[in-house]
Amino acid sequence: MNALWLLCILALLAWFWLDSARARELATGIARSMCRKHGLQFLDDTVSQVRLGIRWTPSGIRLRRMFSFDFSREGLGRRHGWLILIGTSVEQFDLGLPKYSETPLGHTLSAGEPETKKERADEKVVPFKRPKR
Repeated sequence: MNALWLLCILALLAWFWLDSARARELATGIARSMCRKHGLQFLDDTVSQVRLGIRWTPSGIRLRRMFSFDFSREGLGRRHGWLILIGTSVEQFDLGLPKYSETPLGHTLSAGEPETKKERADEKVVPFKRPKR
């Protein structure tokens, strides 16, 4: 009887490990394609899981995972984005900027206000003026 319990626990751990690896690959692909769609550079070519939970859905219990990643607008600053997967479907995707925050259906999550000068200054990009000739 103890061997059967041990076998069940090992099978459950193997399933969880494989499911987590699949979710991470999926999240990496989604983050990469969304950064490309918005003209951003996906940094480090990876995501990291920051939260794990259980969620009831109409199709049953699903694991809800939150992944974070880094991106850059022009290759100099580093910004943080995140996405949430429920099972293998995207619940939310956010790049930390109002005009880049989306739900899976493409609706903007925020009011979409234009960026302020402070946000542009946080990028640590210094615009250089060309000398007049």
